[in-house]
Amino acid sequence: MLLIVTYSRSARQTLRNVCTAHEGSVVRRFGRVALLEATELGAFLALRLREKHGEDVQIERTVPLNEFSDVPDSVRRAARAYENREHPSTPYHKFAAGTEHPSPETMRDGEL
Repeated sequence: MLLIVTYSRSARQTLRNVCTAHEGSVVRRFGRVALLEATELGAFLALRLREKHGEDVQIERTVPLNEFSDVPDSVRRAARAYENREHPSTPYHKFAAGTEHPSPETMRDGEL
């Protein structure tokens, strides 16, 4: 997918117009941001926006996250356990202290 981020009012307006005119290429729209299909048409639309608005448009290529192959088991188990914790107001660093769950510091430095 192609992630399009706009940083000006005029770029946002053009993005809205592009998304309305080419709904088949739009995966999802979030106001100033849109995900377009990774097709030649999607690239054309993104580059057209960049050509018209310059640095007010950022284009990134994204890859969907496969939580089962891209994320370590320990992180998935920690997320599951944390969301099922007894006290919803407990912050994660306190929840993980003294357990096998990874600390926020460990996860912050861990590359996917």
